[in-house]
Amino acid sequence: MEQPVIEVNNLVKIYGKRSTAFTALKKINLEIKEGESVAIVGKSGSGKSTLMHLLALLDRPTEGTVTVDGIDSTKLTNRQLNKLRNQSFGFVFQQFFINPQDSVLDNVTLPLKIAGKRRKVRRELAMKALRTVGLTDRAKFKANDLSGGQKQRVCIARAIVNDPKILFADEPTGNLDSTTGDKVIKLLFGLQKKGVTLIIVTHDEDLAMMCDRQIRISDGKIVEDSTTKSRKAKKTTSKTAKAKNMPKSKSTKKQTAKGDK
Repeated sequence: MEQPVIEVNNLVKIYGKRSTAFTALKKINLEIKEGESVAIVGKSGSGKSTLMHLLALLDRPTEGTVTVDGIDSTKLTNRQLNKLRNQSFGFVFQQFFINPQDSVLDNVTLPLKIAGKRRKVRRELAMKALRTVGLTDRAKFKANDLSGGQKQRVCIARAIVNDPKILFADEPTGNLDSTTGDKVIKLLFGLQKKGVTLIIVTHDEDLAMMCDRQIRISDGKIVEDSTTKSRKAKKTTSKTAKAKNMPKSKSTKKQTAKGDK
């Protein structure tokens, strides 16, 4: 049996203590396969962003485990966690989190700098990532001089520059117009076709339904875990069954009778 790329067991996250304690996540159990696209959907305060932060190892759970590629992250030191994140994960957020006064190239090379890559290697990998998002001609521009859509594409280039196994996207189209948002979505799912696992937190139902799977969160619990493909298959099957069971029209009956003769 194929090992999940992320496995979560009895995950609990509590903020505050005693009288001020708030349980954001309650005994979450979850498996995500390599190459899947997963949408985490829920209202504000439902716990969806908390879940993403724990899956992405940006925060530690109060109880339970998050296992990445067979490694129990709760047993790792902060240094080991940082290394695992840097090597395996990419991040795209609604707020761009890029340095506006640095060049596009410098913003994209940042994860490689943290990883200790040589300058020549950093440049080569960053230009390759910028080529993927169609921004090689903006490499020397200051990030502040780009449009919102271009800034988001810079974020995607920075997210993929380390060739991550898993890409986390938190409302990746939230600050974009529909045309630019469509381009960003196309880029993200293009990465999935190359084998990257996509985990997307979104309010956008249309975007959620583009994913292989939708995980709906309410009051810190998973209330639905469904697969788009299986629903489509059920819909097709029910339509076929309905068509078979429908009574034939008079014209159809006549044609059938003629054919029998």
